Amino acid sequence: MTIDQVIVIVVGILLIGFVYWSFLKRKPKAEAVASGTVEITVQGGYRPEIISVSLGKPTTLVFHRTDSSSCLEEVLIPDFKIRKQLPLNERVSITIVPQKAGTYQFSCGMNMFHGKIIVE
Repeated sequence: MTIDQVIVIVVGILLIGFVYWSFLKRKPKAEAVASGTVEITVQGGYRPEIISVSLGKPTTLVFHRTDSSSCLEEVLIPDFKIRKQLPLNERVSITIVPQKAGTYQFSCGMNMFHGKIIVE
């Protein structure tokens, strides 16, 4: 085996490890229990990404986007028929009144970053 082949194998193994570590090994999800209003930071995803809300009570989700990625320029909450633009470094408030218990997804415009609203 030549030195070139050894280098290619080592770099390949390191890249596989990096992909596993950064994409497949999920970090613990941040969770918040909303009591009226919850702040969601939009920076490389949503933090918190899981929000628990009460059935039938108005809840205001305040999205604050600090990430310049074009993917995170809007947020979609399909079950509530919501699509909102998230201007950089501005707070955008969205009020929901869930009428049915369950789990509702929200995502960025490109469906790459996700979050959940759990209604109990």
